[in-house]
Amino acid sequence: MMTFEGSHILSVSQFDREAISKILTVSAQMAPYAMRQKRCHVLEGAILNNLFFEPSTRTRVSFGTAFNLLGGFVRETVGEENSSLSKGESLFDTARVISGYSDVIAMRHPKMHSVSEFATGSSVPVINGGDGANEHPTQALLDLFTIESEMKPFGRTLDGLHITLMGDLKHGRTVHSLSKLLSLYNNITVTMIAPDALQMPDNVIATLENAGHKVILTNTVEGNLDCDVIYQTRIQQERFASPGEADLYRGHFSLNREIYQQYCQAHTVIMHPLPRDSRPEANELDTDLNDLDNLAIFRQAQNGVLVRMALFALTLGVENSLTKYEKPITWYTNKAG
Repeated sequence: MMTFEGSHILSVSQFDREAISKILTVSAQMAPYAMRQKRCHVLEGAILNNLFFEPSTRTRVSFGTAFNLLGGFVRETVGEENSSLSKGESLFDTARVISGYSDVIAMRHPKMHSVSEFATGSSVPVINGGDGANEHPTQALLDLFTIESEMKPFGRTLDGLHITLMGDLKHGRTVHSLSKLLSLYNNITVTMIAPDALQMPDNVIATLENAGHKVILTNTVEGNLDCDVIYQTRIQQERFASPGEADLYRGHFSLNREIYQQYCQAHTVIMHPLPRDSRPEANELDTDLNDLDNLAIFRQAQNGVLVRMALFALTLGVENSLTKYEKPITWYTNKAG
């Protein structure tokens, strides 16, 4: 089994099923702290440096929240222009310096494979918060945790599921990483709905097919939503040469209540890595879905805190000490209710 303590978390290719099971189990153990039923100070005195050189809300804040919930301190650098990278410093040199100030580092960067390059210079664990169009391993893990949680009430597991991925599959690093994780499970069917120019990269498709899974490629929504999970993605405008090029594809695959009721099963779960583009010309997930019980996008975002807490605990070797450092909540909260 993978050794987590002291290790970088850079790619989903690091994980086998046993390692993923460990992450998901520890993630579930974090729920009392995330729900403010208890607090835990197992990382009191530890320092996370959050280095986000590309815009982010959920990932950046949830990394910081996760570390705070375990009692640690968070330092942040947001935007390359606010770092010495803008002065020509290399990723390696930045890593050597920042890791000396830190116990663990979470990093996002717009360039593919940049986080791995950074990690070669770091003396502490580095967790990949997204590197360009390449990977987003923590998002894939929280997505898997969400799928498992959402399927449990129906007596289903991660094996034997039919999952539909829809939208910009070419540039969507979240669906790249999720597909690679799904390849580790059994008897999966993956329907990929995208414009031909934005279909999933061949290497990701090959990973699923080589693992014996069924992959269906289509550019049509109608008749292709009869599945357990729909994973919708936005058009990744920042990955296109120009906003005009991205506009060619915006709004092609919108999902609303009418389409859901017409084409989906009664139990079909809707997921999205967020942010969803709610502008009229895009409207990926209509607001008329907001009161649908099977809309899991906000539970999915909350699960990101649990999974990132688990990864901090595992990489810093404290996953078996959580209950020793529990304290009662001393402030008003309605989260536990």
